[in-house]
Amino acid sequence: MKVVVTGGAGFIGSHIVDLLIENNYKVAVIDNLSTGKEANVNKKALFYKADIKSRETALILKKEMPDYIIHEAAQISVAASVRNPVFDAETNILGSLNLLEFTKLNGVKKFIFASSGGTVYGEPEKFPVTEKFPLQACSPYGISKMTVEYYIRFYCKEFKLNYTALRYSNVYGPRQDPHGEAGVVAIFSRAVLSGIAPVINGDGKYIRDYVYCKDVARANLLALESGFSGSVNIGTGRGVDVNELYTAVAKAACFKGKAAHGPARPGDIRKNILAIAGAKKTLKWAPKTGLEQGIKETLEYFKKQEKK
Repeated sequence: MKVVVTGGAGFIGSHIVDLLIENNYKVAVIDNLSTGKEANVNKKALFYKADIKSRETALILKKEMPDYIIHEAAQISVAASVRNPVFDAETNILGSLNLLEFTKLNGVKKFIFASSGGTVYGEPEKFPVTEKFPLQACSPYGISKMTVEYYIRFYCKEFKLNYTALRYSNVYGPRQDPHGEAGVVAIFSRAVLSGIAPVINGDGKYIRDYVYCKDVARANLLALESGFSGSVNIGTGRGVDVNELYTAVAKAACFKGKAAHGPARPGDIRKNILAIAGAKKTLKWAPKTGLEQGIKETLEYFKKQEKK
């Protein structure tokens, strides 16, 4: 069986590629390397440098004729989407439609979409948030993810598309970019290993549900192999605020510095915790890596990167 993974040179996508290859799938990666790195791509995968918005991607898909598509490629920053909502929509909505059109016409068995449980629900009032909570995103990034889910439902109804939309909470772990705006665990890890106390945006009381990247990769594999079609949360059900998170990273790294506080980021919601009973029921999935262990493995990764 052949799988095309868009964004397969990126943080989450590359872990998915590794797991697929471990499970004897043939894998082709499409990534424009805007944030991904070719070094992340498993040597047993085919790699194509291309943008999902381009005609070139359609030609690559036609050449590879995958049985499955796992769509991870995206503009990933909430703050960047606020600054440039047009670019966010072009990448996340129009790029996704390119893939859906190919899927419709070429008999792809299943389409797996990386949605965002951290943004599509907007500002919930009750926690943890279940899949039954209405979609009411309040950032351009969340709106684009929500919109693609609506398009996927349309393709499912009209063209019998088999799909799973995985609504990720805040994913962290090895290979995450510590220089971007998304990925606070990576940012904190790189800072403390460099002996620098980072700046926390706002008061640091923004609560998130942090899920480890390899658990997310496993959710993708289970979604691909399951008969479930629909949307499902992928998180831990546990909320941690940014101040607590920094304390945990600093403790694991034996760093004594105190973080400073800067201005809050526009578009950030105050709290998000996902219910994961749906994933347990439909995908037989649950997270295996606790936050303490995940932070430890993330720090080890960045230590090794510094030695290279």
